[in-house]
Amino acid sequence: MAPKVLISDKLSEKAISIFKDRGIDVDYLPDLGKDKDKLRDMIAGYDGLAIRSATKVTEKLLTATNRLKVIGRAGIGVDNIDRAAASRQGIIVMNTPFGNMITTAEHAIAMMFAVARQIPEANASTQSGKWEKSRFMGVELSDKTLGVIGAGNIGGIVCQRGKGLNMRVIAYDPFLTEDKAKTMGVEKVDLDTLLSRADFITLHVPLTDQTANILSRENLARTKPGVRIINCARGGLVDEKALADLLISGHVAGAGFDVFADEPALDNPLFHLPNVVCTPHLGAATVEAQEKVALQVAEQMSNYLLTGAVTNAINMPSVTAEEAKVMAPWLKLAGHLGGFGGQMSDDPIKSIRILYDGSVAEMNLPALNSALVAGVLASANPDVNMVSAPVIAAARGIQISTTTQDKSGAFEGYIKVTIITERMERSVAGTVFSDGKPRFIQIKGINIDAEIGRHMLYTANEDVPGIIGLLGETLGAGGVNIANFTLGREAAGGEAIGLLYLDAPAPAPILDQLLQTGSFRQVKALVFADSI
Repeated sequence: MAPKVLISDKLSEKAISIFKDRGIDVDYLPDLGKDKDKLRDMIAGYDGLAIRSATKVTEKLLTATNRLKVIGRAGIGVDNIDRAAASRQGIIVMNTPFGNMITTAEHAIAMMFAVARQIPEANASTQSGKWEKSRFMGVELSDKTLGVIGAGNIGGIVCQRGKGLNMRVIAYDPFLTEDKAKTMGVEKVDLDTLLSRADFITLHVPLTDQTANILSRENLARTKPGVRIINCARGGLVDEKALADLLISGHVAGAGFDVFADEPALDNPLFHLPNVVCTPHLGAATVEAQEKVALQVAEQMSNYLLTGAVTNAINMPSVTAEEAKVMAPWLKLAGHLGGFGGQMSDDPIKSIRILYDGSVAEMNLPALNSALVAGVLASANPDVNMVSAPVIAAARGIQISTTTQDKSGAFEGYIKVTIITERMERSVAGTVFSDGKPRFIQIKGINIDAEIGRHMLYTANEDVPGIIGLLGETLGAGGVNIANFTLGREAAGGEAIGLLYLDAPAPAPILDQLLQTGSFRQVKALVFADSI
């Protein structure tokens, strides 16, 4: 059955065509996002939900569906999506962070010009029949210092445009390296330096705990007298009441705001002040940007639903289509290794250690980690997946550590996972052979070569004669056929393990019968999902 996508906000007709051309069933209901009750009634029938900003994806909405796999936001902002709730339910949340970069950067530059030359007020005055040429004395941008808070994708473009306007560009960004700053041709500074030197300050950071109110009353007071402040990023980055006070006092010469702490902004301390330019969140509002983000979100969602490729997800590692092809057997192996560790652990898990050796160490490790942790947790929560697993593990206080090493043995690459509880440590390792099939190659330090099937049986015993016959006879008598049988031992007469691939699950009475023979220290039925 073809995947089914609901579009609940206005999207380009070309985006709809992309879904249809890829073989995805799509329902285009552009006003549905405004009717939350109707949306909640309908959402259970879809694998994907494509939205803009009008649709509010709440926890209540998400609890109405067990089918939804992906939410695609055409645009960069995901404030209208309960990301934590989506992650808990294993739903990927994607955005399109690059489609409106130029548009938003250009809007910030346009706001700088508008504030520098008081264009909106001069326009209103002139059109009202006045000729107040002496009233609107502006300033040049050339030779001024532009302070950019956040020099990432959009901020980087603003830096470039500022340099093109012959401005001195300084940037505050904890993630900006000195080498990158030199390549961009900007000066990296701390926040206090930026505040004291900048003639224009423009913000280009997301709203996080670290950036909220970054231009607080205290920081605004440290700005250079006559500064002009532009915010086309996110509301909540600037103390708007404090900024209004400084505009009235004359310390701040002007401001241009496209975003506000409360939106829609029907009232705001910045409104009706001289030389304040306000627009209604227009940063991405160009024909080109709207088209780009719509096409991008349609392609991203289609790729995920059809191939498993994950692009621009904000709650799980991205996996390209090419990576998905190469990594598919390794992702499956990671899930199976985690599944073995999780099913063999009767006590609460404290931590998980993961070792990647050889060729696999060069792959997308965050994605492999997510698959492995999902496998660990699946025995207790069958609905867990690569999205929800890290969230659930963190909530349970499970510590996850990852190490890599160069090829160290007979295999081109392998994965080893160690599960630690209060009472024990248990390790299992595996690889992918040239046939693309995952194999277990070591359990508890004992080398084996075990094909992995859906239904398996693990046994531990002392290495003595007769074990193979006992297993075969007992399972055969119970009507359980053995598809593959792998044995390994520590040393002659020492601890031995068996891993049996069965055509059907072994009934509980058969397991009890094996234990009652006294020949086995442990008998454990295992189930491995066909896919992660």
